[in-house]
Amino acid sequence: MAEMEQLLDCRDLHKRFGERTAVDGVSFHIARGETYGLLGPNGAGKTTSISMICGLLERDGGEVTVAGRPVDINAVEAKAAIGYVPQDLAIYPDLSARENLRFFGKLQRMSGAALNERVDAVLELIGLTERADDRTDDYSGGMKRRLNIGIGLLHEPQLLVLDEPTVGVDPQSRNAILEAVEDLRQGGMSILYTTHYMEEAEQLCNRLAIIDHGKLIAEGTANELKSQIGGTVIEVVVPEDERDLAIDTLRRATSEEPMFEPNKRCLVVHAPNGSKTLMEVVRLLDEAGITPDDLEMHKPTLDEVFLTLTGHVAEEAEDDEDAPEGSAAGRSRFGRRSR
Repeated sequence: MAEMEQLLDCRDLHKRFGERTAVDGVSFHIARGETYGLLGPNGAGKTTSISMICGLLERDGGEVTVAGRPVDINAVEAKAAIGYVPQDLAIYPDLSARENLRFFGKLQRMSGAALNERVDAVLELIGLTERADDRTDDYSGGMKRRLNIGIGLLHEPQLLVLDEPTVGVDPQSRNAILEAVEDLRQGGMSILYTTHYMEEAEQLCNRLAIIDHGKLIAEGTANELKSQIGGTVIEVVVPEDERDLAIDTLRRATSEEPMFEPNKRCLVVHAPNGSKTLMEVVRLLDEAGITPDDLEMHKPTLDEVFLTLTGHVAEEAEDDEDAPEGSAAGRSRFGRRSR
C-alpha cells in the first residue's frame, strides 16, 4: 500500500515565553484525509503548537508546511488552506447563524451566489438549517459550538484545526459534532483534533500523539499506544485511610510505581504477567490486612496510557494554559480562498 501524501508537516517546533519553554522540539505530520489527535494535560503545549501551525504565533524555531507551502504569521496564501476553530467561541451573539456565516464569508472574499450556496451547505452540515435565522444569543452552548465549527469550514480548507470542540456541550450536540468531523474526514479533509476526552480521540483519530511539558512523548494508533504499557491493568479501590499503606504494599507486586486515578478513586497497577500479578496483589493486600472495596483486571485503556505517560488524568478544562493571554485571541481569518 502506497504511503499517503502529507498535507501538514511540522518539524522541530520551539517556543519560549521568557524563561519558560512551552514547546520543545515538537514534530509530526498529517496525511491527506487523516484525523490526527493531539492530547496532553493543561499547559502541555497543545495550544501553543496549534498557534504556530496556524501562523498565529511566531515560532522560535522549526518549520511548518501545509499543502507544500511554508506557514508563518505573514503567509496569507498558505493560511488559506487552514480552517481554525478555537476553544473560545468567535461568533456575534446579536446576529443569526446565517448572518454570522455571511459576515465571515465576506472576510474570506466570498460573495454573491457562491457565498449563499456555501452558507446553506455549511448550515446543513452543522445541523442548524432550521434555526439559521434565529439570533445566536438564543442558541444552546452546543449549537454555538457547531456554528463555531461552521465558520472554520466556510472557505473549504484542506486542513481543519479543532481545539477542544466539544468542551461544555450537551451529549446530543457532542454526537452531532463527532458525526460531522467523521463525515469531513471521509470526504477527504485532514483534521488536527485536540481533546481531553479519550473516548473521542479513540473514536475519531487515525493516529494520536501525547504531548507533555512541551515535548511529544508518544505517537501512534490507539492500539500502538496501549501496547506501550502492555499486559493488563489492575484497579484496586481501598478505603481512603488505607491508601498510603496500599501503595507501599502494591510496590512489591510490580516493578512499576502504583498510581492513583482520582476520577475512579482507585489505585492502578500494571500487570505484565496478568493473572499471576493479580494473585500476588491479592496475597500482599491480605498480608497487610487490607480488604479492597473493589478489584478489577482489564486490558489498558487510552485513559490509562495517558495517566502512565504523563502522570496526569485527562482533565476536562475549557482553557489550555500553555499560551499567554492574547496569543491566539479571537479567530484568525486566513486570507482569501485558495484558487
